Amino acid sequence: MKTLWKLDYSQVKSGLNSGEFTPTELAESLWERIEAVDPKIKAFLSYEKEFVLKAASESTERRKNGKPLSEFDGIPIGIKDNICVANMLTTCASRILENYRSPFNATVVERLLEKGFVLFPRTNMDEFAMGSSTENSAYQITTNPFDTTRIPGGSSGGSAAAVAASMVPVALGSDTGGSIRQPASLCGIYGLKPTYGTVSRYGLVAYASSLDQIGPLSKDLQGVVDVYSVISGKDPRDASSRNISPYDPSKQQSVKIQGLKLGVMKMTSEISPEVAKAYSEVLEKLKAEGAELVELDFSKLGSAIPIYYIIATAECSSNLSRFDGIRFGSRKDLAGKLEDLYVSSRSEGFGPEVKRRILLGTFSLSAGYYDAYYGRAQKARVLIRKEYEGYFSKVDLVLQPTSPTTAFKIGEKTSDPIQMYKADILTTSVNLAGVPAMSLPIGKDSQGLPIGLQVTGPVLEEGKIFSFVQSLSSRIDPKIDLPDTIR
Repeated sequence: MKTLWKLDYSQVKSGLNSGEFTPTELAESLWERIEAVDPKIKAFLSYEKEFVLKAASESTERRKNGKPLSEFDGIPIGIKDNICVANMLTTCASRILENYRSPFNATVVERLLEKGFVLFPRTNMDEFAMGSSTENSAYQITTNPFDTTRIPGGSSGGSAAAVAASMVPVALGSDTGGSIRQPASLCGIYGLKPTYGTVSRYGLVAYASSLDQIGPLSKDLQGVVDVYSVISGKDPRDASSRNISPYDPSKQQSVKIQGLKLGVMKMTSEISPEVAKAYSEVLEKLKAEGAELVELDFSKLGSAIPIYYIIATAECSSNLSRFDGIRFGSRKDLAGKLEDLYVSSRSEGFGPEVKRRILLGTFSLSAGYYDAYYGRAQKARVLIRKEYEGYFSKVDLVLQPTSPTTAFKIGEKTSDPIQMYKADILTTSVNLAGVPAMSLPIGKDSQGLPIGLQVTGPVLEEGKIFSFVQSLSSRIDPKIDLPDTIR
């Protein structure tokens, strides 16, 4: 049973339900794997071993007595450090929350526990989800399992790396401008950014409230589908939650490649040659299968990065104002004036990237600049949404590379924030429009680094994405195995 950690999500689910192994045996195997490789990967911020093994033992007992909570009872799942788990540290990888323990569960956590999932908290992230490389964590830099000198993507890099390195079969991340899809692409796994409002944000520590969305990452499509079916659905505690039922995989209809209209993009200078080549090869296979490829005009989406960063930073400057050393956050000045307490708590508690974004957002919301920046960005956002509506009046799905490059070296872009922001050039428009999108692996570059394809669909059409990805995956054999040793 020592090699149970090698199993992907579907194999884990099947093995548990057939009684081939127990949740406890699985959890113990995963802990051996974590202890062996996480010192190199640094995917987890803490090891809640006693908590995990207790939950696995309870699941084992339920299955032994023939009373599992669901078909998912005993399946391990990684939890990103900005998703609240009761009585657990929830630090958002920030010093300002270094001692904060959540008094409640996020809605997604409650729904997972109701089905018997075994939580593996807490995966590393960019501080307050602000970053594209997981280099902005206040505690450690997570590395890419395919090459530990490179980044895993961000901000959900800890969750993506944990799944890719077989430390958990599935994990939760959050996506504000590509933070699930981009690390999924760079780590060679599947990752879904759902339609905005289909998954509750209650208990997700907010970065940009109108953009944030929780979603799953997995080595196989089934893990994404199953977890989405559990965590989706209306939540009265979240004002932005859509009035929909949880996703029902049994109602998912198959999609034939032949006759499907697929929106595609012309390659630009930002896309690396090897990513462009892998993308083109997939399109050729789809064309040979009878799909109709429709070249779309993405020129208006070229403004998505500045629109995104004005809106996101404005919302973050408002959301993070609660971290003042009094209501939330570590108190750094116990003797000075009230203003000194605010300044010292935030100066010592927030990292450089968070401060940069707070300052930018505060500026764009300030008197005299609100209409010039934030107001215009919101108007432009409407145009982005209409652009996607126009695309889906012509095509069924839109296909693009997820990331313009494969994983870059640690430290390569930290000195140039603009170059780092451009890592999300193909993903931010999806969040601005509120539509669903998934990244799936389609191959490797010459250095053995994963390449991902982004499949975007109309609002509430996750099922169409899943069906297409399933059909495509059976044709391209997208599973990307790690090297024998993590180097």
